[in-house]
Amino acid sequence: MNAEKFLILKNPAAAPFAAVPCLSMDDFRAELIACNGTAAAFFEHAGKLVAILNSNTDDKIFVTSTAVPESRRYPALTPDRPMFHWFERELHEQTGIVPEGHPWLKPIRFTAEEAKPGVTDYFTMQGCAAHEVAVGPVHAGVIEPGHFRFQCMGEDVYSLEISLGYQHRGIEKMLTGGPDNRTLPVVEAIAGDSSTAYAGTYCRLLEALDGDCRISDRSEAIRAIAWELERIANHIGDLGALAGDVAYLPTASYCGRIRGDVLNTTAMICGNRFGRGLITPEGVGYALDDVRAAEMLKKLKQTEKDLNNALDLLFDSPSVLDRFENTGTVSRKTAADLGLVGMAARACGISCDTRSTHPYGWYKKSAPAIVTFPDGDVAARAAVRRGELAESYQFIYHLLENLPPESASVAPQKRMADAIAVSLGEGWRGMICMAAVTDNAGNFARFKSVDPSFHNWQGLAMALRGEQISNFPICNKSFNLSYCGHDL
Repeated sequence: MNAEKFLILKNPAAAPFAAVPCLSMDDFRAELIACNGTAAAFFEHAGKLVAILNSNTDDKIFVTSTAVPESRRYPALTPDRPMFHWFERELHEQTGIVPEGHPWLKPIRFTAEEAKPGVTDYFTMQGCAAHEVAVGPVHAGVIEPGHFRFQCMGEDVYSLEISLGYQHRGIEKMLTGGPDNRTLPVVEAIAGDSSTAYAGTYCRLLEALDGDCRISDRSEAIRAIAWELERIANHIGDLGALAGDVAYLPTASYCGRIRGDVLNTTAMICGNRFGRGLITPEGVGYALDDVRAAEMLKKLKQTEKDLNNALDLLFDSPSVLDRFENTGTVSRKTAADLGLVGMAARACGISCDTRSTHPYGWYKKSAPAIVTFPDGDVAARAAVRRGELAESYQFIYHLLENLPPESASVAPQKRMADAIAVSLGEGWRGMICMAAVTDNAGNFARFKSVDPSFHNWQGLAMALRGEQISNFPICNKSFNLSYCGHDL
């Protein structure tokens, strides 16, 4: 990778914003199209388009930019690099900049004052047997709002269009001007089921901006325990929900209870089942002594035993496997073209996991093995979850049995001014990217946050092509993407 065309960083890192190369538009497009990386963030700041990509071959992060043309129009990246599809729609909605040649330039969050979420043009299909099915935004049960529109011939789905934006809260604008006392609680609420992953990604961003700030080994171990507990709880919940969607009630019932037990284990550290307040800049907000660590170890070993019994029932049931296998398949090429991340990509055989590929914190010492399956269907996404559960349990056991001794963290220096910082983290859904550009006082002049669901919603749409519409619930749950994380 040409260092003259990209600012090359490790994860997390900060550098002067002036160090980001500003290319001609032709060079900018050519480099992004040719770059062997996944788009992590794409936004406008100070009259420039800024692109951040994480390398697919090593632990580097690439940052580059170009000046926004006076016409505020440029040739779209999406036709040549589909992973920019959602980013360019977001850019147009937020700034009015037009990526010319984009195939379907419409809002993703409906943030304009006159806009009403979901009120827009949709794909249509002609023919005497064609029909349209609209689902949501109001759904049965306790579930976030999102609108799904299917174009069908009989029971066969030809196209699924997903319309979100019903939960837009203006998170990025709220964080601009910080950091301050409200910043961390707001970050923890971007996607509530990923509170510790978001808190960790943000804290590492701040620590990169704060100079040579080093976290003690014990604090890094506690952070990693929290992240893996979050992964375990959500994977258990999803496998139970998948069981429920195919009416396999034994596993559905067991997983609901076991998930609660794991959440209660997180609460043993900090008093909050979702880990709120546990991860803080410069370390952790709560200590973990050896006695409590031993209690957690005992409880987790019991939950793993119960969980394995429940999952053996699920994965040994021919009727369940018949529903899971060859359902909602996404090819490896499609996943790579769209820039899918996390569990959805690993279920297509793509070996991507920020904990290993761009390690941070305790993961620089050791990380759970990357679990992949090649088939790209519901069964593969369920199998990845099961494999990751086993890896995360063993990872936590080792940490709880070998907690490093207490030691002091290194206090931060003065926060960098006029800088850009990038932090990647691996939430249980996949890669979280946070980027910030600071002003001359070291405050956030621009804050960018990208949830893994932002990358993966289009993957769900592709999984439904050629499927029976009755398979939508299990396809949807096999991804289990975040509405609020996307809507910010």
